[in-house]
Amino acid sequence: MKILLICSAGMSTSLLVSKMEKSAQARGIECLIKAVSAADGKNVINDYDVVLLGPQVRYLKSDLQKVTDHPVDVIDMMAYGRMDGERVLNDAIRLFEK
Repeated sequence: MKILLICSAGMSTSLLVSKMEKSAQARGIECLIKAVSAADGKNVINDYDVVLLGPQVRYLKSDLQKVTDHPVDVIDMMAYGRMDGERVLNDAIRLFEK
């Protein structure tokens, strides 16, 4: 599974990516997780299975859904604020399995 996180500049999600990777590794889940800026997101969106948006760029959801067949959703604000990698990984898995 390949998970793309999109935020304003791609910086604030870097810590979240790290925590998601640690959670995946601990659970034996193979996945590639990358964070990019909103400007770069449209260029790589179709290379990923699941796309999660940082709460600060939630307004992009409908536009991004028009350019991909992959699931696109907004990261839960509480999980994002707490940098809860396990919760965000679980949300990505649920989207992937739909």
